[in-house]
Amino acid sequence: MNTTQQAPPVKRRAVPEVAANVLRGGLIGAVEVMPGVSGGTVALVVMIYERLIASASAAIAGLFLLVSGLFRGAAVRRRGLERLREVDWLLVLPLVIGMGAAILTMSRVMESLVEDHPVLMRAAFFGMVLVSLLIPIRMAGDWRMRDWLYLAVAALVTAFAVSLPTAPLEITPLTIMGCAAIAVCALALPGLSGSFLLLALGLYEPTLEAVNNRDLGYLGLFLVGAATGGVLIILGLRRLLRTRHHVTMVVITGLMAGGLRALWPWQDEARNVVPIEPGTLGPVIGLAIAGAVVVGIGVWAESRLNRK
Repeated sequence: MNTTQQAPPVKRRAVPEVAANVLRGGLIGAVEVMPGVSGGTVALVVMIYERLIASASAAIAGLFLLVSGLFRGAAVRRRGLERLREVDWLLVLPLVIGMGAAILTMSRVMESLVEDHPVLMRAAFFGMVLVSLLIPIRMAGDWRMRDWLYLAVAALVTAFAVSLPTAPLEITPLTIMGCAAIAVCALALPGLSGSFLLLALGLYEPTLEAVNNRDLGYLGLFLVGAATGGVLIILGLRRLLRTRHHVTMVVITGLMAGGLRALWPWQDEARNVVPIEPGTLGPVIGLAIAGAVVVGIGVWAESRLNRK
């Protein structure tokens, strides 16, 4: 009789699952660098969105309970540990690694393109955002007449705000953290691009420059703002989507539509519209169509996956 104890079976799916999640994170990180493409949308397309939001919610609750347990006793700390065990770490950690690597890789490329070819890059981003509107439109469900009024008001307010001729945004700790908190919405809400929000707020290029130059002070402030915004978005916006999902998606559609004004190809540094530059009309239209096609493929893939 063989009494040798056998080792417990190895989870063979762990390694390929980790590798797949690193690739998923890389894809999300790569598109987050490009204004117009939503990381939340990509999370939906690669079928990890609900798992990611659930893990993020559990992590936030667990960390809060652990910290409060320092003052409220061991029972609260145990509850915090239990919530942290609910986090899908095989998803979250590889995803973060993939996202970080992709952002570091793509940011240098995007900074160069935006600086050297601003008209053409705005054209590509314009096409991307325009087609991305289909996502919140579809997520809103049935549209009523008053919804179009909400959309129009949100779009007009946003278009006016982003078209105001302003001086370059002053880079201060508060502006960095505030813009980061706003931009992180894209990770919790499909259809909204974090880089697009940074572009509209005037902090897109400074953030790319900070990433490329490894400006740890800037990046540290940005991460603090993003973490703060992430907590508020995940705990607040997710509840809003559950209770006022339709109106929320309608307003978001209007905000994105109005924000297209910031991506109009022919404008100067003060955001004033300028005449079409000779020889740029053809390339601008071509890149706008190409950007629209790229996002359109993602929207189509997401739609097909959601029907299965």
